[in-house]
Amino acid sequence: MQQTTFPGAADSPERRQSRRPPGTGGLLSVLGLLLLAGCAAVPPAAEKSTSRDSTAARSLASFARPPAEQACYDRGREPYTPVVDAHFHPRPFGGAAIPPEELFSYFDRLGVRFVNYFGIGQVLALDAGCSYYLDCAGVPAKPSVKNDFVNGMDVAAYPNDDLHITLSMTFMDLAQPEDLLSLVELYDREYPGMFTWAGEVNVIKQALVGNGHEPATLAAIDAWAPFMALLRERGIPLTLHADLGNDDEPTAFLFLMDHILASYPANAIVWAHMGLSKELTTMDPVEHVALMRERLDRYPGLMLDISWDVLFNAYHRWGDIFVDFFNDYSDRLLAGSDFVAAGSKGFDDYARELEVTSRVLRFLDDRAFRNVALGENYFRLMDLPYHAPALCDAGRHEEKLKATSHAPDNRGSNNEGKP
Repeated sequence: MQQTTFPGAADSPERRQSRRPPGTGGLLSVLGLLLLAGCAAVPPAAEKSTSRDSTAARSLASFARPPAEQACYDRGREPYTPVVDAHFHPRPFGGAAIPPEELFSYFDRLGVRFVNYFGIGQVLALDAGCSYYLDCAGVPAKPSVKNDFVNGMDVAAYPNDDLHITLSMTFMDLAQPEDLLSLVELYDREYPGMFTWAGEVNVIKQALVGNGHEPATLAAIDAWAPFMALLRERGIPLTLHADLGNDDEPTAFLFLMDHILASYPANAIVWAHMGLSKELTTMDPVEHVALMRERLDRYPGLMLDISWDVLFNAYHRWGDIFVDFFNDYSDRLLAGSDFVAAGSKGFDDYARELEVTSRVLRFLDDRAFRNVALGENYFRLMDLPYHAPALCDAGRHEEKLKATSHAPDNRGSNNEGKP
């Protein structure tokens, strides 16, 4: 069985319904405002200490062994970038994409063995000549099956035994849910058993309103019920982009996500970017973390996606707050790059975005690092036959962090589809 062709276990979804309770790991004493920023000594992603490019990367097969039979993971010598990219877009909003085999070489060089293929569900009008929606104000970006179908064809045409790709359905217009089930039936006919995730799809994405995005309403969310029942039956997680609000009203749209969580508590729901966005860069981090804690405690099926460099660019000054939170709830987090593989980009772009969005991982405690960076949460959520390796000399990394001083590093990026 080729890993890139049939990555999930869609024929036995009932095995993926249980969720572990929130983590209760102790707080790691860290250096406040410097943590998410990394340090001046942190080299670019393409250099040895942040990339597997110059090291012997672990094979996909190695993760199939029990932890005791794998080589332990040495945080002092191996990279802090994750082995799972749970939020990756192999095609842009429009225009050419990086060829599949070239993308596979990027994953291999960086040691990414598991990747979620999120199509861009909102494809720009084909005759617009655009690849980035913010450069094309007024050009419609409408939900479509186009990207998903190309992704399915690519995965079938280019099998790779050292890469596990999870295909995701991103066609959904959550404001107009009438056709959701009939379109899933289309996927079942054309790509049987291949699509085992749903999303990233937009509940409310303010940045796309200028391109015709229609936010979901409470009535529309209620009408998702048959679709959400199907996802539960198949054990398919759903990644939602749901902006919390904006700088003027930080929680303006929280009522939408609250309604979703209350209406569908048995679904596995992943909240992309923890609700943050370019429109919300000044929210009090204490308030934000409190909102996340409350919902994680209330809804065991909720997980948080910590991808996108927007989180780093706006909130790295508050590293102590977020790192403590991530350690406490480490079994409820997924890491990813949110890289958009426009044809104008290359390896250095992906390596940089993966590194920027992974800087927080180097400051997590060992339990959290294993859960998030080494994929344990992902394997459990998808009921996959893989295991994260054990950590070498557990606790040594935390002691080193306590004893080390770091200067701030404000290097960031903008990867949200921009060529």
